[in-house]
Amino acid sequence: MSADDTPLWLFADQLGPAVHGGEHAHREIVLVEARSALAKRRYHRRKLHLVLSALRHADRELGDRATLIQADSYTDALEQFQRPVLVHQPTSHAAERFVHRLKKQGMVAGILPTPTFALSRKDFQTWAGERTRFRMEDFYRDQRRRFGVLMNGSEPAGNRWNYDEDNREPPPKKQTTLDVPAPYKPREDDIDDQVRHDLDRMNLDTVGADGPRLFAVTPAEAKRALSRFIDHRLPHFGRYEDAIMSQDWAMAHSLLSVPLNLGLLHPLEAVDKAERAYRDGKAPLAATEGFIRQILGWREYMWHLYWHFGPDYTDKNALDARTPLPDWWADLDADAVTARCLHDALKGVHDRGWTHHIQRLMVLGSHALQRGYRPDELTDWFATAYVDGFGWVMPTNVVGMSQHADGGLLATKPYTSGGAYINKMSDHCGDCAYDPKKRLGHDACPFTAGYWAFTHRHRDRLARNMRTRRAVSAMDRLSDLDAVLEQESARDRF
Repeated sequence: MSADDTPLWLFADQLGPAVHGGEHAHREIVLVEARSALAKRRYHRRKLHLVLSALRHADRELGDRATLIQADSYTDALEQFQRPVLVHQPTSHAAERFVHRLKKQGMVAGILPTPTFALSRKDFQTWAGERTRFRMEDFYRDQRRRFGVLMNGSEPAGNRWNYDEDNREPPPKKQTTLDVPAPYKPREDDIDDQVRHDLDRMNLDTVGADGPRLFAVTPAEAKRALSRFIDHRLPHFGRYEDAIMSQDWAMAHSLLSVPLNLGLLHPLEAVDKAERAYRDGKAPLAATEGFIRQILGWREYMWHLYWHFGPDYTDKNALDARTPLPDWWADLDADAVTARCLHDALKGVHDRGWTHHIQRLMVLGSHALQRGYRPDELTDWFATAYVDGFGWVMPTNVVGMSQHADGGLLATKPYTSGGAYINKMSDHCGDCAYDPKKRLGHDACPFTAGYWAFTHRHRDRLARNMRTRRAVSAMDRLSDLDAVLEQESARDRF
């Protein structure tokens, strides 16, 4: 067999035409369901359903090109296949080490560059150079220039790079939902039914609730989900992208993270379609720029920093956070939580395996930061409990952005707040048992009181940071600080 005819092995997050089409369209495809991988960690039930459904749909759609092998492990599957395979760079350090071991054993004939991101890992290394501090805005502007996105010649469209200030409105008053067209919802088929039956039979230790599939698992579904978002939801997206509404879990978000992270949809395809909507006058610039910044900016930035920071990054714990994740958190037991914002966010993870970015950062992440939950355990939880969580996605998002556990390598300050922020940006606080204005007493908001306890615990570090020193000054003026600290040290309900 010539090297050019070597079969191509696809991991479950490499299932799109960018991986198996183009120059590889002639190759035989190998797909593997490894039972040991499904049972290795405590995944959300919906996540396992999505991954298996995506693999089996790929097998069906690739037809005679594909061979789907069900085995105890990836190694067993490749031994059954009995021929060396090509593979694209996998999407985690552990998987990369594994693939290199297989290459030494002769099971993998070659390792190709990752085709599912806009910027190559080599080009990012050139951009990173000798930097010791990283700013997403610098990277994002370079991405815009490099790929010619939202550019008018050498200048950004609208003469502004970033419309974040226009995309921070609180939820509209006297509404329970944004009242925008619903997101794309796929239709389940016989493959989904069989996956659900097989998962029942496997009796794996999972978390969360099963339910009808909410996310695309084929390239065709991904295209329909993208079109639905661009045509009907993008115009409403930017303005309220940082808001939270208890009866509108999706709001105007794209819900494209799953097909993007499964490799079904290429980021530049989503970016190009959004830009066309803006150029055609069908979407405002602020909304378009906000969406493009999420994909061409933040998502790509997280991917490349994952590799740049290396496999030991998740060991970082600059704030010495040592509290294990509580059982109610790990079990997604929202009923154990009183605070509306935290209850609703945890329930969203339980019911769907998904919440939008502000619930991740400013509710779940902020709570964990204030209470000193271990960043390594939290990273693993986000990666397994969220349907769009994969090995590369969560370390930089959690360790760097959310928990500031890298000491400021990625973000310039810890991201946390008192209840006032949640009260402004959500509709949760009105009927909550806790009062966002109170930091002391039986109805003291755990976020408001927790904010001051966190600030006190890290006062020296925060006082040295220009972006947080005012919080330390404000804390020093609190007349009841000692009582707040005593209250929070004993708090066991949230």
